[in-house]
Amino acid sequence: MNISINGYHNSISPKVKQEGNKRQNSFKGALNNPLLLKSLEAVSNHPATFVASATLFMSAVFRPLAIALTPKTKKENKKYAIADSISSGVVKFAINEAIALPIENAINYINKNPEKFLNKAAINSMKESGKNLLDSRNYKFAQQLVKNTPSLLTAFPKSVIGVALIPVFMNKLFPEKKNKERKNTVYDVQNKYNPTFAPFYKDNSVSFKGFQELTVKGVSKIFNAGSFRNLVNKYGKNDTNIARNMSLLTDVVLAASSVISTKKSKKIKEENKNPLIYNKIITTGVSVLGGWKIDELIQKSTKSFINKFKQANINDPKLDKYIQGINVVRPTLVFALLYYGIFPIFSTFAADRIDRAKNKRDEK
Repeated sequence: MNISINGYHNSISPKVKQEGNKRQNSFKGALNNPLLLKSLEAVSNHPATFVASATLFMSAVFRPLAIALTPKTKKENKKYAIADSISSGVVKFAINEAIALPIENAINYINKNPEKFLNKAAINSMKESGKNLLDSRNYKFAQQLVKNTPSLLTAFPKSVIGVALIPVFMNKLFPEKKNKERKNTVYDVQNKYNPTFAPFYKDNSVSFKGFQELTVKGVSKIFNAGSFRNLVNKYGKNDTNIARNMSLLTDVVLAASSVISTKKSKKIKEENKNPLIYNKIITTGVSVLGGWKIDELIQKSTKSFINKFKQANINDPKLDKYIQGINVVRPTLVFALLYYGIFPIFSTFAADRIDRAKNKRDEK
């Protein structure tokens, strides 16, 4: 095939053109892969669950490994840091699933018939002209705000419970003595019924349907509230960074309340309290400051990816949901890698050194 440009003829091989098209099509095929799209939609529908699941894996596996590999650090301080990481991860996941999942399901239920649950003022306030409610930017922001808020609101109780369970995980992970006697549990070693704990597994719960209805009514009241609508209209254009900003704020609240709980704990050894506290402060401070900047850099570099992603899925009615999923995955993975993978080595080592320096000053 010959192409004339300004009087000159340029020959382009059909084979080269076909190979170029194949590369473009293969790249496009990766961006609209059904598994990828379903995963992003699931993240968009359940952002708190995704964040909690990622946090559980990183805090129970990745961070303990990083702490264990920290050089020239007291073993006892490492043990407490590992127990703290696993304890906080388990508690965060359990509480998030208990509170966030019903809220996420309630929002999905409302979206099936918004007119039934939302008043006209709420719909008109969050609906963009020329678009339906579900495709409107402010309503999408409102959903993400409600879905991510439980993690922030439960930050204090999560940290208190997490610190309280540190000694439990210490005993399980690093037992000093083998206990010959086993305390009563719901089931004993032979899985026999233990009547002591009967109230915990008797069917005394309310029906799931009734609980779901109450949750849907509660969430719809939030959407219908005038103060909430004003908040959405004011900050609705910041939907790209909502997951990141709320994650940062949650980490700060978690760290602050965890420091207080650790200081007051009577079951954590006094000589291990300060290194644990220093570790929390250093990790949170560095990850918040560093993570914020790194996320901004990643946002710039991912603009090209998102544009290509949009082109590959331009006719997909769920495109906005996929973009929401990307905006949740991006900061979660960035902060997970920093907070649970890279910084624990630095913070554990630094906390140990600060504690040693403090002890030397106190001895003088």
